[in-house]
Amino acid sequence: MKLQLLRKNSTKDYITYAIVIVAFIIVQALRVSGSISFMLEGLLVPTCAYIILAISLNITVGILGELSLGQAGFMCIGAYSSALFSITTQETISQVWIRFPLALLVGGICAAIFGVLIGIPVLRLKGDYLAIVTLAFGEIIKNIFSSTYFGYDSKGLHFSFISQSELNLQTDGTTLINGPLGLNGTPNDSNFIVGFVLIMVTLIITLNFIRSRTGRAVMSIRDNRIAAESVGINITKYKLIAFALTAFLAGLGGALYSHNFATLQAVKFDYNTSILILVFVVLGGIGNIRGSIIAATILYLLPEVLRSLSDYRMLFYAIILIVMMIFGNNPTIKNYREKISMSTKSVFRTIFPKSKKEAE
Repeated sequence: MKLQLLRKNSTKDYITYAIVIVAFIIVQALRVSGSISFMLEGLLVPTCAYIILAISLNITVGILGELSLGQAGFMCIGAYSSALFSITTQETISQVWIRFPLALLVGGICAAIFGVLIGIPVLRLKGDYLAIVTLAFGEIIKNIFSSTYFGYDSKGLHFSFISQSELNLQTDGTTLINGPLGLNGTPNDSNFIVGFVLIMVTLIITLNFIRSRTGRAVMSIRDNRIAAESVGINITKYKLIAFALTAFLAGLGGALYSHNFATLQAVKFDYNTSILILVFVVLGGIGNIRGSIIAATILYLLPEVLRSLSDYRMLFYAIILIVMMIFGNNPTIKNYREKISMSTKSVFRTIFPKSKKEAE
């Protein structure tokens, strides 16, 4: 029975991996052939970043069962910390294949640290209260970076919350963070291939986490907190693990996003971004990783595809959102999806037949 359940989950995971790989091959082929417009090609890396953010938020919303609206804050921390690392080490670490992975790790780790620091007091709350506090956290982070002036010269580091002139930099000084104007000079190390690799890494981490003992403990807290606590599950510990993992992956997405633009401004990481990521998760299906990928891809690219409609662009976007929500909860559509899923499983059973031992 345990082997059959394991095989069933593995089949679902392989289907998800296969969908992402096939989509990457198709898009890459279109890029090489020149069939994708310059505008759409410029959106590929941000789309990959938002897919990572949607998958990571599904850990908190779908697996843990808590509503978090601070995803843009973790994205902002990952974006700024990784960009600062790349700018300051651009001369000392000239090899991109060494510097960029380190920058990604720096972004993820910094976001995870803040996730733990915020999670310790915040995760004692739940429901609407947790959503409000995480939303406030995201806005605080955005405003801190928007009002920060940071630079360095021969005398050392300089920091101010007032203005750039208050830094009192020497003639050899360099301003790294210029308040609302943001951070300039980030190396353009991101590309679609790196984005695809990071999506696969995020998928592997997330799906293995869900299937692990820790993931099952987190889901038991979501299903029945009192029952989970009665069998000895440390509620605070496992909630903190899930929250920190969400923050780490959001930091990776932010790092990927920041290295796609020469200029980075904190205003991009406002509460609308957190709401947008939550919309990806809800429309894709709470707890459905594959659905989050599809929803993030469609809904992020849709406004740009509809740009030719000018003033009616957001009207059609809203209508499509409503239609997707209605059809996503329609029983007939659900039954149709289940039939497709059963057909896909039968194909996988043909390719990967059961052994006699597993059949028993």
